[in-house]
Amino acid sequence: MPETVATIRVTLPDGSLREVATGTTALAVAESIGPRLAKDALVAMVDGVLVDLNRPILTDVALQILTHKDAAALAVLRHGTAHATAQAVQELFPGTKIGQGPVIEGGFYYDFDRPEPFTEDDLAKIEGRMREIVARNLPIERIELPKDEAIAFFEREGEPYKVYFATTKGDATVTIYRQGAWTDFCRGPHVPSTGRLKAFKLLSVAGAYWLGDEKNKMLQRIYGVSYPKKAMLDEYLVRIEEAKKRDHRVIGKQLELYTITEDVGAGLIMWLPRGARIRNEVENFWREEHLKFGYDLVYSPHIANRELWNQSGHTDFYAESMFGPMTVDERLYQLKPMNCPFHIQMYKARLWSYRDLPLRWAELGTVYRYERAGVLHGLMRVRGFTQDDAHHFVAQDVMESELVWLLDFCVHILKSFGFTNYDIFLSTRPEKAIGDPADWVKAENGLRSALDRARLAYQVDEGGGAFYGPKIDIKIKDAIGRSWQCSTIQFDFALPERFDLHYIDRDGQQKRPFMIHRALLGSVERFFGVLIEHYAGNFPVWLAPVQVKVLAITDDQIGYARTVVEALKAQNIRVMLDDRSEKIGAKIRDAELLKVPYMFIVGGREAEQKAVAVRRHGVGDMGSKPIAEAIGMLIQEIQSKGLPQAEL
Repeated sequence: MPETVATIRVTLPDGSLREVATGTTALAVAESIGPRLAKDALVAMVDGVLVDLNRPILTDVALQILTHKDAAALAVLRHGTAHATAQAVQELFPGTKIGQGPVIEGGFYYDFDRPEPFTEDDLAKIEGRMREIVARNLPIERIELPKDEAIAFFEREGEPYKVYFATTKGDATVTIYRQGAWTDFCRGPHVPSTGRLKAFKLLSVAGAYWLGDEKNKMLQRIYGVSYPKKAMLDEYLVRIEEAKKRDHRVIGKQLELYTITEDVGAGLIMWLPRGARIRNEVENFWREEHLKFGYDLVYSPHIANRELWNQSGHTDFYAESMFGPMTVDERLYQLKPMNCPFHIQMYKARLWSYRDLPLRWAELGTVYRYERAGVLHGLMRVRGFTQDDAHHFVAQDVMESELVWLLDFCVHILKSFGFTNYDIFLSTRPEKAIGDPADWVKAENGLRSALDRARLAYQVDEGGGAFYGPKIDIKIKDAIGRSWQCSTIQFDFALPERFDLHYIDRDGQQKRPFMIHRALLGSVERFFGVLIEHYAGNFPVWLAPVQVKVLAITDDQIGYARTVVEALKAQNIRVMLDDRSEKIGAKIRDAELLKVPYMFIVGGREAEQKAVAVRRHGVGDMGSKPIAEAIGMLIQEIQSKGLPQAEL
């Protein structure tokens, strides 16, 4: 009798079933569907878990073949490129030790322990060797070893950092990936072979402490990007060049917006007059809109008794990001990393009725968080920043409608700054969390329902929630398509419990309010950095530190120019007079360099006609206009918050 071959059933995304031999790989299934799919396939999703295409399937499963069109597969492609980078480095520079090489947003990096620094020429050589590795089309093989064997293997290889990972990260079984003679500790999955890697570029080298700890050895980190098509890589590189032009650190210095000095301390921002003017406009708008939409504004101290942070859970779950305590009157006090415990104490100052709720309390509160020196970055990562914070105290039966209202308010504020493109993420329970898991499920379902009611598309960020509750994160996209974490709406059922908060409900009974933590801009500093790069320093008129510069062509017109300045000041327009004895071309050039939105140029004819010659930054001459008409045009643009023309 012929031997019976055991079979399994594979369910495809369209619901169709395929019966295949036990041990068939996902790649073989892809080949049976079509050669194009097999060629484009990078990784498989088996029962919701990413696995290698060459891994045998042993039971009935739901199977999805992923290509570069899937974000998860693109991450696998980039991880494979990181491995190719490390292999190329060790082939070219024997004796180099390898650290870790994860995927990051838009690309990857790999850390190396090598005495000599990598140069630009070295990066070119490494890229060339990577192309050779791709041309070899080396099969990428998954190997599983008992922990002790894996540790011994990496010890023989002379790879101390891999010994660390095999010891601390591996389970009873440790996974190793091999391509040719090169191996790496890795959980996987990976593409089937190095030939699947297509278009990549190594961008830069930077120092990085091992495990991000300044107490550890400094390694060299090579950053790179990887795409499935050259055209996609080329498009990315164009964006990178544009991003360099928009670097907020460069523009911030050029426009004299802010400064950071070692004398004050790393990560601590000092706002110069021009930057302070913009910040003032942002904060004034923020306050006006909050008051208009039913918020009350509050203020809280910068430090508090450490017991407050013990009760809130911050010292248990957030200690790494808090500065050390200070002793005051023989008690420990703490610089605040967040504003929420203060708002809770304000709530506890009296007993509230359901008729008082929801309470919406907002604060521009400066907080202090310890960031490692290696991650500080201009305005984007700092140690002291002003959080545009708010807390909603809400009756249980109106929580969902309050969330819908709040989502609409967030979108309104972001649109006012020109951000209409964004991604929304629902972030769920992290590993370290407080509260009953069942409450987490209810809260997550409430956030989902609110997003659905608001008709907002969203993705799920598994494990990305705060320690006290799930949250909604809104990542805005700037003028060149980069994403920035901005607004956050966090559901909190834990802190009202910890601080024993109540309100009197309709039935006269005490009930526990729900609490929403909310930031719209995130932090004023970081948002300001995003604005600089989004506008390339070319701020819309309502935000510009100087809205108009009045230029006199000769000294004879300085008297009239001062009259124009006074007329502008009378309308609360921020104006500067350039009355230097310079040629008008030099004055125009200087105003362009400062990215002043408008220039009002006055010569003999303008003085006679009570007019100004209007010039728009990035546009050019707009003709002569009567002074009243020119000022009216400005006021209209300021009030409408009209956006500037794109500056590329």
